[in-house]
Amino acid sequence: MAATSTPGMLMTTINSCLSSSRNRVMTSTANFSAEHKEASWTRLTSSSHISSRQPFFQSFTSGNVKFQKVVTRAVSGAAEYKPLPGLPVDLRGKRAFIAGIADDNGYGWAIAKSLAAAGAEILVGTWVPALNIFESSLRRGKFDESRKLPDGSLMEITKVYPLDAVYDNPEDVPDDVKANKRYAGSSNWTVQEVVESVKQDFGSIDILVHSLANGPEVSKPLLETSRNGYLAAISASSYSFVSLLKHFVPIMNPGGASISLTYIASERIIPGYGGGMSSAKAALESDTQVLAFEAGRKHKIRVNTISAGPLRSRAAKAIGFIDMMIDYSSANAPLQKELSAEEVGNAAAFLASPLASAITGAVVYVDNGLNAMGVGVDSPIFENLDIPKGKELQDIERPTMVVVKRAFLNSLYEWLVKRAFLNSLYEPLAAAILLQVF
Repeated sequence: MAATSTPGMLMTTINSCLSSSRNRVMTSTANFSAEHKEASWTRLTSSSHISSRQPFFQSFTSGNVKFQKVVTRAVSGAAEYKPLPGLPVDLRGKRAFIAGIADDNGYGWAIAKSLAAAGAEILVGTWVPALNIFESSLRRGKFDESRKLPDGSLMEITKVYPLDAVYDNPEDVPDDVKANKRYAGSSNWTVQEVVESVKQDFGSIDILVHSLANGPEVSKPLLETSRNGYLAAISASSYSFVSLLKHFVPIMNPGGASISLTYIASERIIPGYGGGMSSAKAALESDTQVLAFEAGRKHKIRVNTISAGPLRSRAAKAIGFIDMMIDYSSANAPLQKELSAEEVGNAAAFLASPLASAITGAVVYVDNGLNAMGVGVDSPIFENLDIPKGKELQDIERPTMVVVKRAFLNSLYEWLVKRAFLNSLYEPLAAAILLQVF
């Protein structure tokens, strides 16, 4: 479907469906036609005060580390903005804190890019042991290519904060962690301290994104998971969101939005996704509904979670079977294509925008529709059914089947010849018949 050529991240179709048992919204967001995408993004960033082709940092600090460069800046503040025409995702003047970015190829990074493209100012919380590598990669330009927005400008991260969301305050940090050399040189990295630092630096935020999870025993079946492993998964992957929102909500502007990331394993069996992680995701979704009520009534903050499909990120590769999950999704989802991080980022930008002002307490599926499937249609059981296949899968399958069939034909033909079933007179005819059959 072609989108009209208006500035911003245009929403061409928004179809919402609420089930009676659970409040779940299925939304297709940010669809761009090929001919209008570049023009739309160009107008979006120009109207959001994002200049193109400039270096990265004006102020990029973490703890006591500070360095100055010219920046490509998404303006945030009390400035007056002229409304954009059409129906854009307009986040100019908004400030977002994204917890859990440690590289440039996960969903957190993609969400940051989409929010920045819509005009938001970006703050990041990075796990302390990964902080030095992340900052070094940014300084050395290793992320420059992935920082490019569709109009060619570069995403700016105004400030990076060290963060370990497992600990609420300094008193919670055990001595062995305090003495750990991976935490040496960093300070003020508990949830409470990070929020206090953000308040001191910027005063307030409008958008909170929770993009972190950890299950130390994720490769173990649930029956083999230890109590400590299970509770660690809940703490890092679920309660961390509760803690972040609890501490941030007092400095969030009314009308703000909070977004987390969940997975279909919360409600369906995904063998191999163990160690209590499925339980942690189920808790996260339940907490989303409760927090939506509490934060909505008391602070006018919306709370939603995105159930994203599989992504070939560095973190996901630790599970060990992410490639199989992506192949399974491509073969069985209604939309037969590999999910991109950008699609999840665009959905998050929509949920953070005024366009989603009435959506809260929802699980929004961004997984090419895989959540709707009751069976895997790639099963041999359905091979006789006329089930449409996407062109991408057909293009992959066709050459593969040709190779397999030809190999089988050659083997069969050689077998027949070697056993004297065929003589030289009938070999051409037999070969022609075999070619017609296969």
